[in-house]
Amino acid sequence: MTPSLAATSAPQWVQVLLSVLGVLGGTSGVAAIATVVAQRGKFKAEAADMLTDAALTLVQPMRLRVSELEAEAQAAREQLRISREQTQRATATLTELHATLDRWYALIFAAGATLQGVRSAVREDRRRRGEQGEQRRGSGRGRP
Repeated sequence: MTPSLAATSAPQWVQVLLSVLGVLGGTSGVAAIATVVAQRGKFKAEAADMLTDAALTLVQPMRLRVSELEAEAQAAREQLRISREQTQRATATLTELHATLDRWYALIFAAGATLQGVRSAVREDRRRRGEQGEQRRGSGRGRP
């Protein structure tokens, strides 16, 4: 390859100026690339900071809501526990009353039943229930 006629016919100072501009342009390009490479870590750190801030902004309301839901769940568990205790007491009372009615029914329809005998048995049941009720009230588990 032979140099073009225009390149050899240009004045020497133009060739030198073009060479200097090429070197300076190349140097500034290399400097720009070096700056970008050097600041790449800084850009990554800034991006990580921004992502962390955004995540914390989103997570904080969720943490508050989870705390509220945990408190509500605990309150619901306590209400459930109280309801179960009340149900157990009501079931025990109902079972006891059913047994009492069965006894009284048997007394009333017994072959040799008398009014005096039925009244006496009912009084005895009430007296027994009164003693049991007082024992329960004393232990804190009785019904009103």
